[in-house]
Amino acid sequence: MGGSASSPLDDSKCAYIRGKTEAVIKNFSPHYKRQYTVAFCKHVQDELEQHRDSQSQFLKTKPKAEAGTVLYETELLHFAEDLKKWKDRYVVIKNDYTVDCFETKEAYLKGLSPKYHIVPAGGKVLTSEEDYNLLSDKHFPDPVGSSEKEVAQPFVQLPREFPVYLWQPFTRHSYYCFQEPEAQRQFSAVLNDCVRHSNHDFLKQTTYEVEAFLEAVQFFRQEKGHYGTWEMITGNEKEILSNLVMEELLPNLQTMILPKMKGKRNDRKRAWFGFVEETYGLVQQQVSEGLSTLKEECREFAKSLEGTIRSDMDQILNSKNFLAGKIKATVSEPAQKCCTENIQPFLTSILEELMGPVSSGFTEVRSLFDKEVNEIIQNFQKTKDITKLKENVDQLMNLPFSSVKMEPCYLKVNLLQELLQDLKSRFKVYHIDFVVQRTQNFMQELMENAVYTFEQLFSPSHQADSAKVATTIEKVKLRVLKQYDYDSSTIRKKIFQEALVQITLPTMQKTLASTCKPELQKYEQFIFADYTSVIQVENVYEEILYQTLLEETLKVIKEAAILKKHNLFEDNLNLPCESVSSLTDLKTPSGSAQTTPAKKPSTARVEMSDTDTQSEETLIVTEKISYEKDHDDSKPSDKEAVISVNMAGNQASKNEEVIITDISEKQESLAATVTKQKVPEENTALEKEDMVKRDFVEDTKTELTTKQEVVEEKVALETENAFRDFGVSPKKELKVHEEAVEEKATSENKTEEVVEIKLTSPHDNVVEAEILGNDEMKIKVEKGITEELSQSEHQILQTDNIIIMKF
Repeated sequence: MGGSASSPLDDSKCAYIRGKTEAVIKNFSPHYKRQYTVAFCKHVQDELEQHRDSQSQFLKTKPKAEAGTVLYETELLHFAEDLKKWKDRYVVIKNDYTVDCFETKEAYLKGLSPKYHIVPAGGKVLTSEEDYNLLSDKHFPDPVGSSEKEVAQPFVQLPREFPVYLWQPFTRHSYYCFQEPEAQRQFSAVLNDCVRHSNHDFLKQTTYEVEAFLEAVQFFRQEKGHYGTWEMITGNEKEILSNLVMEELLPNLQTMILPKMKGKRNDRKRAWFGFVEETYGLVQQQVSEGLSTLKEECREFAKSLEGTIRSDMDQILNSKNFLAGKIKATVSEPAQKCCTENIQPFLTSILEELMGPVSSGFTEVRSLFDKEVNEIIQNFQKTKDITKLKENVDQLMNLPFSSVKMEPCYLKVNLLQELLQDLKSRFKVYHIDFVVQRTQNFMQELMENAVYTFEQLFSPSHQADSAKVATTIEKVKLRVLKQYDYDSSTIRKKIFQEALVQITLPTMQKTLASTCKPELQKYEQFIFADYTSVIQVENVYEEILYQTLLEETLKVIKEAAILKKHNLFEDNLNLPCESVSSLTDLKTPSGSAQTTPAKKPSTARVEMSDTDTQSEETLIVTEKISYEKDHDDSKPSDKEAVISVNMAGNQASKNEEVIITDISEKQESLAATVTKQKVPEENTALEKEDMVKRDFVEDTKTELTTKQEVVEEKVALETENAFRDFGVSPKKELKVHEEAVEEKATSENKTEEVVEIKLTSPHDNVVEAEILGNDEMKIKVEKGITEELSQSEHQILQTDNIIIMKF
């Protein structure tokens, strides 16, 4: 990028740039070294304690695509800045979301290097000359000023009507032109995807080195009075650190370069952008070398500490907790005061503003998936062509990467820019782009999981009966949508939590900086000398502030979920999932086991293995079970679950414990405990769920009072939320044998009973259990009806029962 000012970077200016860059790296290094050892220690702790991500999901996670997968390629007009001409180019965008510009398509096919390689981190995509001029002028501090005539001159003459501009803060701007508006729209949508991923894919790397780097950036900027790091988190480590250097360099360079620029405004503008680009290139080269050396030093030091960290982990944690207690005693009161006065009153309103656009975006993604699958069904109903069906399903897999189709979903979230304007004045937040782009990345990721789950559940090549194909696709779609709803709620709550904390945390940090920060140094004495490298007072202090805000944000998010705002689910809410056991044509391929939440039931647990489907699903059913007097011999209807129990024994106790052991096709067994408690003659309703659960886990050694009982029971299960079935074939029989039932009773003769239980699952989703013995007792569990007890005494037992089955 030339200009009337020839080669602004002479030797003296280059030396100044190198000196400034070296100074920034030198000041940044201590922060990085401290954070590296802290993050490494936490990494070892997680490894020793085997910490896992507790976030659950129902949709299957799509494996990462093979590197080098082409997402977009086309021929277009590109403005060659060095030639000052528009040239025909062939552009290729792969799944690393960088832009490669080749001279010709043949050059690309021959494997030649691209003419230009663009990493669009921090960029903005514009499709009008007016918008581009406004943005570029904003970043051109022209000391001369300009006349109206100069402003009217286009920066680049357009050969065609439909341009696309890629503006970047410190690198060369790119200009493209198209003859058709549809081509313009498609390319601009793809470029926006590239910008978004280039900005934030670095954050998806959950390594301790990434964590250390981001923490170091935060503390480095706080040292200079800057709170909040959103605007700096664009690109990878090299780009972020280079941005920190440019943040300090540019103000001084403006005074050195701009007054000397001559010529027309566009010439001065072009010269300034060329100077910035050249400066950034020098900075990046030096940063890359310095960061590489710094990381290697940190790795070697961390390796030397690893033995001590592993052997002394308990002492390290105790020392850190002791330090946290000391700091918290001082910090808690002013932190809570700041939160109560300056943050808490606004959390609900901020959340309301966040929930609307974010939830609209996820709803749009859901609707798009629904629409695309419906089109597949309609096309098949017209053609009855299995080969064409397979092509359509394969095409569905590309939906998350169809920038044009996904763009309306992303645009819903862009409304946050307007709705959160008030935050700029109250919380000094100027970069909502971070929240918007992170949300859009989550939306794309969830769409990837949805289409991948659909593909795993439905295979066109396995459809023997074409008459049932449309019905099968519809049922699979409904199943995926219900899983999508749960995962959408989980992800959105995570987005809200991150956003609320990141928006408000700088306010708390700045408020307490003058009073609390100066006092931190005195707490160094509470750290054992051996652990000063892995425990940092500043980290413990920041964690206390973070936890204070996190508690408040979780409260408002929980309240929104309780009120079911924007279809948010509560954390402990079981996902209502329609039974798909009628999908007899479905077969989940090997290796595609479903990821499901790890729920810990407090009641009976039965696990069964299904080698035919080669997938493991979790079915969770939570229902109220009512036991009432009298017997009803009516047969169960479709979708009713019936448990028939024949129970033997001369004694029936007040409390019985039955341990059910499942013998599956894989001969794996799991025990679950069911406790039944007799209640007084009058009707008793247990209102609190926690009381019921305590009754179910009472000590199995409790002495039981002997009493003869013959009970016929029916259990009411609600219609819609009866079974959480994730793909069980209705024609499979599940057999469970009781291995042992141990009872201790206070009577003249103490006896042990062995009970055999047989469970079957017939076509209409019926489960039967027969307990064989001297006397017969049948328990029938049916949806939507109340049970009556046939017994000498009138009794009612109402309780909550949770059954978990794995297929």
